[in-house]
Amino acid sequence: MSRAFTSNGDSLSGLSDIGERPVSPHRNLVTREGLAAIDAQLAELHALFARAEAEADREKIALVSRDLRYWTARRENAELSEPDPDSEVVRFGMTATIEDEDGARKTWRIVGEDEADAAHGTISHVSPMAQALFGKGVGALVTVGGKEWEIVALG
Repeated sequence: MSRAFTSNGDSLSGLSDIGERPVSPHRNLVTREGLAAIDAQLAELHALFARAEAEADREKIALVSRDLRYWTARRENAELSEPDPDSEVVRFGMTATIEDEDGARKTWRIVGEDEADAAHGTISHVSPMAQALFGKGVGALVTVGGKEWEIVALG
């Protein structure tokens, strides 16, 4: 076998299996903040890529390149969506406060998939809760995960 096809100890040990970050098949709706976050992520990754190239760090180049491909795709198909401030029904970008039969309240802002962070009160527009809330107004009942919720406020 030719030496050109054998390992020389300078391999990327496992980098061939890092795989791509999966891009969602859903519409990439984003809030104004979400679009700014994508732009900031791209700027940071371009800086990381330049550093990795300067350091000739092949592993870091491969990892950052993968992330750049993901965020570039997300930026290219991002659709800025801002709700009508006078909307009386739940729309993308809005906040809905819901209450269960025990009086427990939760407030969710419906955002893009890359923006969602339930611990901080944001849920993806493709989540079951967001899907149940869309198009409904204050007083409407929704059932998610076998639990009934009433919409008590919109913002």
